[in-house]
Amino acid sequence: MDRKQCCVKLSVQPSRGLMDEKFIVLVQNALPGSQLTIRALHQCEDGHSWEAFGHYTADTTGTINVSEDPSIRGTYSGVEQMGLLWSLRPIPGSKPGLRMRKKNIQTPMEVTISVYQGHQTEGFADLVPLSGVVVERWYMAPGVRRIPVTEGGLTAALFLPLGPGPFPGLLDLYGLGGELVEYRAALLASHGFASMAIDYLTSKFTIETGKMVDRQYFETAYRVLQQHPQVCKSRIAMIGLSFGTSITLKMAIYSEIIKLSAAVCISGTHVQPVDGSVEEILRFPYKNVGKTRFSEKDEVICRDLMLPIPTDPSLKADVGRLQCPLLLLVGEDDQNWPTQESALNIKEMMAQAGNSHLLTVLSYPNAGHLIEPPYTPHTRSSNFRPAGMPEKVMCLWGGQTVEHSRAQEDAWKKILVFLRENLYGDRNPTLFSHL
Repeated sequence: MDRKQCCVKLSVQPSRGLMDEKFIVLVQNALPGSQLTIRALHQCEDGHSWEAFGHYTADTTGTINVSEDPSIRGTYSGVEQMGLLWSLRPIPGSKPGLRMRKKNIQTPMEVTISVYQGHQTEGFADLVPLSGVVVERWYMAPGVRRIPVTEGGLTAALFLPLGPGPFPGLLDLYGLGGELVEYRAALLASHGFASMAIDYLTSKFTIETGKMVDRQYFETAYRVLQQHPQVCKSRIAMIGLSFGTSITLKMAIYSEIIKLSAAVCISGTHVQPVDGSVEEILRFPYKNVGKTRFSEKDEVICRDLMLPIPTDPSLKADVGRLQCPLLLLVGEDDQNWPTQESALNIKEMMAQAGNSHLLTVLSYPNAGHLIEPPYTPHTRSSNFRPAGMPEKVMCLWGGQTVEHSRAQEDAWKKILVFLRENLYGDRNPTLFSHL
């Protein structure tokens, strides 16, 4: 190591922040014009390690500002302030099909950011960094409380923002993978919404009885949220991703108990047997399992299972009956669900019914199915086992990394605006931008 490089200083500000908060990575005291590699390394809770890196050249003052200076190459290129997060990928030699998801949201995602001499692409474990900083990324802002919910047979977790409230409420549903997925609900609570993450496919009830939940399960969740003393019972929304959108639309349209102020549907469809149970809706696409396609890498492509969009009204949720604002998010390269075709049909149905003023569609070219909170690494394909299925498959979700990452950042900002407008109105939520 050049002695003149031994005093290189690396700083990241803020070093402790929310997952959707940008940071500034600054290298100082390097040799002017020197070639340096800035790398991020994260070890997931499952033990797998992920990395991202960019190749930079120090300016005449020996400085690199990742927010302003371009990466020449690496896992990202150009000026990418958050490239060290959204371009994270499994380190060489990892098993295929990994997807990064935070399980314990009461601990931070820790990322080690280091700077190395030269333009390095591999063998980092054998290299000595010039400097390094550990960064904490949180889904829960200070003061946000996590409350396990078992009332009424629920398997859920409620996240309450800091303060007395009352806060608008959110029911948060993920997709066919089941389990209690909490990170989005925790982050939404960090922005002022009392958010309840719900496990509805692998709940305690289902595990103990072998039966799937029905409509009453979601109505119970709505009542529990509505009756909490820190929740504004007249301002409740639902947000769903993938199969979670099917349930969101079913509840928003057909439930006599659930009265929503807004609904957010990410990467989903309205195609479902209108009179079907949750289990019948779940099984419906598999009637067309012969339409399954496979990529050149033998990844499963499921988007055709519900195409063409049915003309039979008994096989589509009647979105013309919606009485609350609806935000649809569409990844135009979604290889898992026919989200683009569904959005077009939803738009037509609502126009014919006269409630199209309630609809907002955000459609993103080259974005895939898994539109997550910002700076979540893009997963084009991963091992996936739908709830109730015996084996995992390598599922193709779609999307191109740069465009998908841009979509996640833009969509999240607009989801927050949509929810604030429809749940807070003229009131100003208490937002937590810094930890």
